[in-house]
Amino acid sequence: EQIESNEVLNIENPIQEKQKIVFQKTLTLQNITFDISTTGEGSISQLTIQPKGLEIDNQKITLELDGQVTNAEIEDLNLDGFPEVLLYTISAGSGGYGNVIGYSVNNGKSISQIYFPDISDNKEASIGYMGHDEFAIIETTLARRFPIYKDGDTNNNPTGGTRQIEYK
Repeated sequence: EQIESNEVLNIENPIQEKQKIVFQKTLTLQNITFDISTTGEGSISQLTIQPKGLEIDNQKITLELDGQVTNAEIEDLNLDGFPEVLLYTISAGSGGYGNVIGYSVNNGKSISQIYFPDISDNKEASIGYMGHDEFAIIETTLARRFPIYKDGDTNNNPTGGTRQIEYK
């Protein structure tokens, strides 16, 4: 049995190949929602954050990341009655250097980005740091844990234990 088709592929406007979603999470707290997704599997990914429920500005945020989002959490970290959303990222490469992208809700109306200090800004905390971070919100504190490397340690064999830093 032969099926005839008279569909013509338009070569001048090829269908845009839809980027595969690598990370996707929807977080809601205090009637404000964040739809978070990333596309792009290589060392560069595209992050999209779509807020919902803000009174004034629900504009989509799009960022290009060096690496990938590993998780996202929501919590009212500064106890102002409105949520903060934190996205944990890891850089491409063997080090897996962690970072945090955060947004705070301003009085339920809009959001603004939270500054997250680089580990190298803190000389004491960064001694022996070579990446492999883990992040988690514990109540109203952001905890960051990572293995400590001593001189001569290889990337896959840290011998200095674990350090935990807390951000408020």
